[in-house]
Amino acid sequence: MDDLKMIRVQVADHIAVVTMDNPPVNAQNAELQDEMIRAFDRISDLDEVRVAVLTGKGKCFCAGVDIKARAGAQRGPGDAWRGMRYARECFHAIMECKKPVIAAINGPALGAGLAVAASCDILVAGESASVGLPEIDVGLMGGGRHAMRLFGHSRARRMMLTGYRVPGPELYRLGVVEACVPDDRLMDTAMDLARQIAAKSPIASVTAKHALNTIEEMTLRDGYRFEQNMTVNLQGTEDSKEAMRAFIEKRKPVFKGR
Repeated sequence: MDDLKMIRVQVADHIAVVTMDNPPVNAQNAELQDEMIRAFDRISDLDEVRVAVLTGKGKCFCAGVDIKARAGAQRGPGDAWRGMRYARECFHAIMECKKPVIAAINGPALGAGLAVAASCDILVAGESASVGLPEIDVGLMGGGRHAMRLFGHSRARRMMLTGYRVPGPELYRLGVVEACVPDDRLMDTAMDLARQIAAKSPIASVTAKHALNTIEEMTLRDGYRFEQNMTVNLQGTEDSKEAMRAFIEKRKPVFKGR
């Protein structure tokens, strides 16, 4: 993906490491958002990728929208709505990516940065990480609905109404992230999780993520029925049959993604 300038993608051993690279704080502008969409859309179609790890370059995951660029922009009719649409689709590209995405939160994830992290499937944090919604301090709104997927009623509102930033250790205590580790161990921790996922059947991982995304807003009855339908579909794949044979024969399965 050499045509991307603000999003770096490296692929090895079925894992795509995606790095936001817009110094100094990986703030989001239209270019970064467009590249994020393109990167994750491509990852969806790359058979050699089974899982992605998303992080930020430097000491910041993503400080949110580029406020300086927004404040100085000359806007015409429709520009604000188009910008909002780009932002939404940037987050949706991560959520809708067919492959599981792990967020390695290396420092502040603020506003739109929180939404990026919340759009991932599994979250891990470094000790310097923090998550917050500072929009109230700069005359904006946003990110509340994404925060509600991670936090309870009172905490999400405290964050949105006061700009409170939740530090990494507290994220772990609240169960928002799977681990909070020293910063120098963050990528190792994320890659360990990625390798565990990459070792599974790729068609099973894709099906599981699709099912989880679909049933999130469903009733218990409808959601579980949908999962059962996915199970029936999965049972007909070669990978499913290989997994069952390997279990019976007490060996590691060899998956082919079909």
